[in-house]
Amino acid sequence: MKLIPNAKQVLARAWSVRLIVLAGVLSGVEVAAQLWLPDWPDGVLAAFSGAISAVALFARFAAQSNLEE
Repeated sequence: MKLIPNAKQVLARAWSVRLIVLAGVLSGVEVAAQLWLPDWPDGVLAAFSGAISAVALFARFAAQSNLEE
């Protein structure tokens, strides 16, 4: 596997990466909420995580002006 030439810049600035990290954090919070807050409604944060993942897929293919080719 070969990385793209500007991989560090993409990792630091791409919205798709930021959204994927946010989705991961929400998934972790969902698990923690189920452990420590038993009355927390099931699947609320998981639904947000899924929606953010879908937006991240779109963001991966959208042109982002803050990244060089």
